[in-house]
Amino acid sequence: MPPSSPSPDPAPLPAPYTDFEFDVAQRLPLLLCLDTSSSLGKSGAITALNEALAAWTQSLEDDLDLRGNVDVALITFGGSDGIAVWQGDTPLGPTAPQWPHTPFVPAHEFFPPRLTADGVTLMDRALRLSMEVVADYKAGLRAEGLTYYRPQICVVTDGYPSDEQGHFSYAYRALLPELRAAEQERRFRLFAVGVGERQSGAESVLAELAPDYHAWLDGFPFKELLSAMSHSARATAEGAGEAEFQEIFARLKRRRGGGQVPA
Repeated sequence: MPPSSPSPDPAPLPAPYTDFEFDVAQRLPLLLCLDTSSSLGKSGAITALNEALAAWTQSLEDDLDLRGNVDVALITFGGSDGIAVWQGDTPLGPTAPQWPHTPFVPAHEFFPPRLTADGVTLMDRALRLSMEVVADYKAGLRAEGLTYYRPQICVVTDGYPSDEQGHFSYAYRALLPELRAAEQERRFRLFAVGVGERQSGAESVLAELAPDYHAWLDGFPFKELLSAMSHSARATAEGAGEAEFQEIFARLKRRRGGGQVPA
């Protein structure tokens, strides 16, 4: 009887997961798409964002439910490159690698970068890249026979989307048909949040991007916003219905004076 052929080697897992029990939990991808343009340098906004990211990272580490299944990726729009992709605190440049390389890292290994405020607001390009990163990650998980919950993308900005010269741009509208299709097909859940001084017409941009989950928050309540994303992630893992996500977001929009979002 001829010897049996050796089994093919399994496809490689992403580098951040090589020493991680990747199959112990259904994955829950959470991508933060954050504005770091020059306007965030005013009123202490970028400092507040960095402090919130550090506190949120610690909260994920301390949360036994979320640290085991949430995967975090970060894309920023601003700076000299216009867009930056991060793998934890490691900059990957203005483009994202493809599976098995990925910006996503397990929540308990996510260490945020120290962000600086500079450049213009290329929101449309950053959101498109965010959608591509999530789609690539989901495809990679499926190829490995691994399962995942509906991903979350959270876009946060303090102003209007712009072109490379800093002028208001309607380029984001090219994304709208795909975003509506993504909603229907449940590819991901998109949150679009404005912070800081309210600007006439800016919130309507967010409403076009995310009709069900858009808001403009007074001040720079980044801690409360990230807390809401954690609550939404937990609700996703628990199989909550759409009404619960709407209530989580409604509590965030009702925020007054810096209070924490209730669990």
